[in-house]
Amino acid sequence: MDTEELDDLIAALDELLELERGALVRGELEQLGRMTEEKERLVDRINAAPDLRRDQLGSLHLKVTRNQALLSSALEGIRAVAHRMSELRKVRHGLETYDSAGHKQRYVTSAKTRLEKRA
Repeated sequence: MDTEELDDLIAALDELLELERGALVRGELEQLGRMTEEKERLVDRINAAPDLRRDQLGSLHLKVTRNQALLSSALEGIRAVAHRMSELRKVRHGLETYDSAGHKQRYVTSAKTRLEKRA
């Protein structure tokens, strides 16, 4: 692999990392799966280059680190939403409180809530 081909691979990965960042910032997480295969292919080809120097990967490392932080934040947000939705489902079925002695008490709601439509 010559230097020009390696530079092209690095530039392609750099561009893909920018697209990945954009998808993360916009919350378009479904696009990440499509980018993964191409990203892995580029990384494998770059790693196979015999004359690869560390200084050529500096900006890529920064972008990968940045995107990893964005992805971690997105996953944290998804987990928080899932937890909140779980808590809301619990409240819909009843209410848990604690008495003065610290014992848990559960009040179950038996009536199904219905939405009444009026013209």
